[in-house]
Amino acid sequence: MSDTIRPPGAFPKEITVEGKTYPTDEWMNTPSTILSAIPRRLHLQPDHPLTITRKLIESRFPGYKTHNSLFPIVSTAQNFDSLGFPLDHVGRSRTDTYYVNKSTVLRTHTSAHQSDTFRNNESEGYLISADVYRRDAIDRSHYPVFHQMEGARTWDREQAARQGKTLARVIWEDVEKIPKHDVAVEDPNPTFNAERNPLQQGHSPEEAEAIAAHLKRSLEDMVVTIFNAAKGASGPQSGAEEPLKVRWVEAYFPFTSPSWELEVFWQGDWLEVLGCGIVSQAILDNASVPTRSGWAFGLGLERIAMLLYSIPDIRLFWSKDERFLSQFSEQKPICRFVPFSKYPACFKDVSFWLSSSSNAAGGAAASRQESGAVSSHSPPDTASTQSRLQDGQEQQEQQPTSDTGTPDNAAAPIPPAAAPPTPPSFHENDVMEIAREVCGDLVEDVRLTDTFVHPKTGRRSLCYRVNYRSLERTLTNDETNELHARLRNLLVARLGVELR
Repeated sequence: MSDTIRPPGAFPKEITVEGKTYPTDEWMNTPSTILSAIPRRLHLQPDHPLTITRKLIESRFPGYKTHNSLFPIVSTAQNFDSLGFPLDHVGRSRTDTYYVNKSTVLRTHTSAHQSDTFRNNESEGYLISADVYRRDAIDRSHYPVFHQMEGARTWDREQAARQGKTLARVIWEDVEKIPKHDVAVEDPNPTFNAERNPLQQGHSPEEAEAIAAHLKRSLEDMVVTIFNAAKGASGPQSGAEEPLKVRWVEAYFPFTSPSWELEVFWQGDWLEVLGCGIVSQAILDNASVPTRSGWAFGLGLERIAMLLYSIPDIRLFWSKDERFLSQFSEQKPICRFVPFSKYPACFKDVSFWLSSSSNAAGGAAASRQESGAVSSHSPPDTASTQSRLQDGQEQQEQQPTSDTGTPDNAAAPIPPAAAPPTPPSFHENDVMEIAREVCGDLVEDVRLTDTFVHPKTGRRSLCYRVNYRSLERTLTNDETNELHARLRNLLVARLGVELR
């Protein structure tokens, strides 16, 4: 019952969010706990580590227009259709996305605003930072609400021609304006490759070389600034004294080509930081700016802030505890986060048989996870990246011409891939959603620890281990027992499982 984890009538017929009213229907799957996060806007909160991180990145893109207050409830046309999401793309599924109704969602990436931003054509470069929402796993690096930043830079062929220049020449002149750095860069691959990283039809090799150079130099400058700040915060420990190195790796994203990921050698490991590429010309054409070409990138603000401040748990960003918040200031140098006393964990298992009518949609994840953390699938990131560490990296976006509708000159929305299924089915994200609903931020981690298929009946049994731990105090046995009992009962009521 993954797409119907609440019985009919469990949600109100309409919801009002910050003065905007939306009708709901059978697609509605957004709990009040998620809606309550909308007003928080952590990336705009003064002295918050996400705000400081955002401003640090913005400082490396002078002249780019910033969009930091875009409303998170958008149309499916904005979130999916404008980016060419296939009808059967997993990102459209209600197991991965929070729906308000069949044509309205909480944005899953900042790229929901990309087409509108390109269409508005207010600046040659832009940055968008925003809260985004996904049903996902529970662990110290994933949270159902997180923050992405994406940026884009485009140039106009016709404008270049009026100056008597080629587009490539104009871009190379802009490349020379980017600050130089002395960090070692590994970039062994050609700018494009017909099989691995193809040039788009209509883009000349000279243009692609110039756009790629501007993209890479711009993002290297930004990443070097971030990690030099992180080295200053870390001090000599943990290998932070090692020379900074970056490398470019060929990648695939649906909405850019060629595409790359940028990795940084940090404390002994190569870390993926962001994804980027040359913007799909079809996106620009559909946004009514066919003479423009350029690049886009995307990253997760939490991921960067966790590296910058050595913050160990993504839940901390939502804390209102002064012991956390008082450690950060926009007026002071970046410093390493000092953890509170580590409060004890409490582990409890819950085992259940899946309903005999279940299609065990979560079984694929189960079979991959004989032990270790559950990896419930999320939509692949668009051309900006989102390193799967709850970072948000997807690509290009911006503000809608209306709050949730599509612009008047936009293509008609593609209809949903399928109606919500009526038969019961199981999806692992439903377990995560119920755990978050019952326990809030008192659950640190939920892991699949065992799967079993009965040799005679063929029924599948799953066992999840729930780690209860507060960031702010010690939980009592009575508290965790009560939470666990509620969790078990709600799994039965919502998913139709049989407890063991």
